[in-house]
Amino acid sequence: MFDLPEVVNLAAQLNRTVFGKRVRHGFLGNKPHKFVWYNRTHEEFARLIVAKTVGEAYTRGKWLFIPADPGYVLVFGEFGGRLLYHPAGSKLPAEYHLWITFVDDSSITATTQMWGAMELFEKGKELERKYIKDMRPSPTDPAFSFKYFSALVDSAADEERSVKGLLTQNQLIPGLGNAIAQDIMFYARLHPKHPAGDLSERQRRDLYDAIRATVDEVTAKGGRSDEHDLFDQPGGYVRIMDTKAAGRACPECGRTIEKIQYLGGACYFCAACQV
Repeated sequence: MFDLPEVVNLAAQLNRTVFGKRVRHGFLGNKPHKFVWYNRTHEEFARLIVAKTVGEAYTRGKWLFIPADPGYVLVFGEFGGRLLYHPAGSKLPAEYHLWITFVDDSSITATTQMWGAMELFEKGKELERKYIKDMRPSPTDPAFSFKYFSALVDSAADEERSVKGLLTQNQLIPGLGNAIAQDIMFYARLHPKHPAGDLSERQRRDLYDAIRATVDEVTAKGGRSDEHDLFDQPGGYVRIMDTKAAGRACPECGRTIEKIQYLGGACYFCAACQV
């Protein structure tokens, strides 16, 4: 699944590649998938997207917004899979969940492996969608200050959340998923089950700094190495605490990295470094 860095990178690549292009035609998927969410019928989407011009893409959390001017916004949300650009003359995927071709015969296609929203809204209506309306600040937002974060920790403490729960549950910090959270917790030297209510001022600062620094590094390297960009290239950030971590030596202390299942996903951690 794409986390905030991958979505930010996709938006930047779209703006360099398809900004200002005019749509010739667009289609929703030819491969049924019950966990791909559309808000239009195939016929509606094809009728509404034709002749629209691509505006400047932007992000909020794990959500990618692509203006379709005049009057509409194409939204990809909580998405994992491939969003790809195809120059004119390229071979397109045989199966897709969305396909848009521009007047210069270039295209973009989207396919998902797990779930995701692919929705076309009248401009402004996207702000009323569940998970978008009332979205909290993400780590790339100016409002995501240490003061704001510390107040968020206080609210998580009142709800008896753990550090992993703070990072990954209920969009408390939009844009973070289980994958990127593993390295954040390692850099902050915090165990996934550490109660948020027990974090000292120093630990709060360390966790805040780890969130900002990790998101910035993953973004600068084009995303994680197990996700792909608009040109089907893997990102350059190799996670420390990934699916291969269990049983390896901790890069800091040499102790064997452990794996547990917790809060709906696998956690990898060093019991010596992370408390």
